[in-house]
Amino acid sequence: MNDEPPFSPPILKVDGVTRRFGRVPALDDVSLEVRSGEIVALLGHSGCGKSTLLRIIAGVEDIDGGQVALGGQIVVGGDIFVEPEIRNVGMMFQDYALFPHLTARQNIAFGLKKMPRKAAAARVAAVLERLNLEGLSERYPHMMSGGEQQRVALARALAPQPHILLMDEPFSNLDRGLRERIRKETVEVLRALGTTAIIVTHDAEEALALGDRVVLMDKGRIVEEGSGETIYRTPRTADAALFFSHVNIVPAQASGEWLDSPIGRFPDLRTRTGPVQLFIRPQAVALAEHGIPARVSSRMLLGEIEELVLTVETLEDPLVMRTTARSDVEIGDDVRVSFDTGSILVCEGDHPAARALSPLCEASEV
Repeated sequence: MNDEPPFSPPILKVDGVTRRFGRVPALDDVSLEVRSGEIVALLGHSGCGKSTLLRIIAGVEDIDGGQVALGGQIVVGGDIFVEPEIRNVGMMFQDYALFPHLTARQNIAFGLKKMPRKAAAARVAAVLERLNLEGLSERYPHMMSGGEQQRVALARALAPQPHILLMDEPFSNLDRGLRERIRKETVEVLRALGTTAIIVTHDAEEALALGDRVVLMDKGRIVEEGSGETIYRTPRTADAALFFSHVNIVPAQASGEWLDSPIGRFPDLRTRTGPVQLFIRPQAVALAEHGIPARVSSRMLLGEIEELVLTVETLEDPLVMRTTARSDVEIGDDVRVSFDTGSILVCEGDHPAARALSPLCEASEV
């Protein structure tokens, strides 16, 4: 975790940055601060502006408005534009971009040409040792596995000791099992070195596992940010809740301190009136002795998780339930279900997109 005090100045400050391609806004008034040693997971669907923001920070993309500062010095904004090679920003690409005609050692040394030869050699040796790459030092990229190429690309990006390391979908080319292992190793190395990093991903699970902070982007804007636990458990917007997992959406009517819905009446923390929606994640639904009646319409084993699809007479859409416990129910069985009300969120309005969320309550299960 980042040990910097909360009042320390940010190593990166993006302030009101806009970037357009024709009439299309790739970035729309984006502001972001990253502190020394912090690992930020930049998350969003393809085309939301994540990679554009990385290129702007690195200096390979210009801006139409706003400014970017690194270490307290403006590097782009107004009449200022600091060339990429002077910014000391590391960049690791999705395809690793290793030079095929160079060995691992030579690839890692490529960005150290301005250093004295002996100092550069010592730096390369230190990085090879840190990432346990000594055995690969004389191999060419085509002689390495995907995971080995990824580690060499990381070593090359870390060798110049950048102020900040930018990683664009660095694990997407690896199969699932290898991706999880390499991701864990990468984060361990970054933390051991105290490296400040922004890691772009479109995988919500990966973002939650990676970052001290998760920053969610949509349509060129930052829509929500916070710790992984906060942004998952208590998202402030419907967009964020829908991005991180499936959500059962149940219509309800607010009337003062109560919410009336097809699955029952719930106390509400807020005094409001009018139509709302209950956002219920699958893990907040459980089989119970007492509760609303439902019928099992589907049952699927998803590894450690079992998913049940439950038809409820009062609901237009079925409920999806997920649990790590194994049930003995079969398709067609009549059951009863309860809800963890402490995990239910209330979406104000009758449409989920871009609506504000609030906790339902802290009551016991219903």
